[in-house]
Amino acid sequence: MSIHYSEHFPEAGHFRDRFRIPHGPGRHDCLYLCGNSLGLQPIAAADAVEAELERWASLGVAGHFDGPLAWMPYHRLATDNLARITGAQPHEVVAMNSLTVNLHLMMTSFFRPSGARRRILIERGAFPSDRHAVASQLAYHDLDIDHDLVELAPRRDGLLHEEDLEDYLERYGEQVALVLWPGVQYASGQVFDLPRIARACQKAGVILGLDLAHAVGNIPLELHEAGVDFAVWCSYKYLNSGPGAVAGCFVHDRHAEFDGPRLAGWWGHDEKSRFRMGPDFRPMRGAEGWQLSNPPVLALAPLWASLEIFAEAGMKHLRRCSLDMTGHLAHTITERVGEHIRILTPLEPHRRGCQLSLQVKAGRKAGRNLFERLEAHGVVTDWREPDIIRVAPVPLYNTMAETDTFVDLVEKLL
Repeated sequence: MSIHYSEHFPEAGHFRDRFRIPHGPGRHDCLYLCGNSLGLQPIAAADAVEAELERWASLGVAGHFDGPLAWMPYHRLATDNLARITGAQPHEVVAMNSLTVNLHLMMTSFFRPSGARRRILIERGAFPSDRHAVASQLAYHDLDIDHDLVELAPRRDGLLHEEDLEDYLERYGEQVALVLWPGVQYASGQVFDLPRIARACQKAGVILGLDLAHAVGNIPLELHEAGVDFAVWCSYKYLNSGPGAVAGCFVHDRHAEFDGPRLAGWWGHDEKSRFRMGPDFRPMRGAEGWQLSNPPVLALAPLWASLEIFAEAGMKHLRRCSLDMTGHLAHTITERVGEHIRILTPLEPHRRGCQLSLQVKAGRKAGRNLFERLEAHGVVTDWREPDIIRVAPVPLYNTMAETDTFVDLVEKLL
């Protein structure tokens, strides 16, 4: 279904001039459809980093305390916008570390195997870093990975279904200590009904953690209302914060006064007494209590710059633009090259985000050949083994016309 925008509702690509587009052949802008892997650089990001370099040069250590951009609370420049994007209260979110570091911090606190309740449930085909982290946590607790790591398989359609997770928890919930689930499955691009999953976990008395790497900045989220226990994400995909950017973490308000085990660092200590340098750890309230070290200011600057664009655009607007573009792209692919290309991503609007995962029906070799020929023509997409081309028109900087250009070129190359 197409959405027709009024003059008061800008089309996709309205913020394109806020980003730097890499060059393709002939020094023309490439056709960049890879924001699901690495978002484009906001023009303001360089200015933000340069400003902090200048503050460092001119102020030295005083930069920690001087002015509205003082480094001591610098991470909080991102807090309000992250809370809006994730549907959280400000004290429930924090920008820190990397995704997998945050995941380990969360599992150290919230994966507490006891008695028969010791399993971790993930999806089969989870992003490798998540599976590595989960397996290592099980090993750390001297648990049997073959028995205590449960991987829920997709159905014949290649998709995961919420009712299968509900059914598993209904049967075996008393043996499950943690469900770790994606907001968007990285390979298929499938979007999940997170409130439904949260309700199933709560009914079974199971902790729910989310990996939102492919969801944050892509789809609307309501983490607080859904009652998710914790969530982690990276910021270099749809949040456009640069390679290896500072990640984020959500901890629900009901855990704000958490008194269980955690891996502590001094930046998670109560800021009112942090510099008394005492030996006892008193955690900050909320997500900030899991911080380890002082924030990397030069790495946080691009995140702040990008989030300002999100604040201006609004997730509701971006979501409508995204659905319009992916709907149009899916329809055009089906109509013009459907005999050669299979779309793996669910086509129902509520089950897809920016990404469409494509498979060439002739097989892996033909798919890889198409991917490489697209690349030679200045089209940046993403290849995921064994045979998936991931295409992600991002509404901040991609346009509807670019989706047509993509299909034109696919048809020509095929």
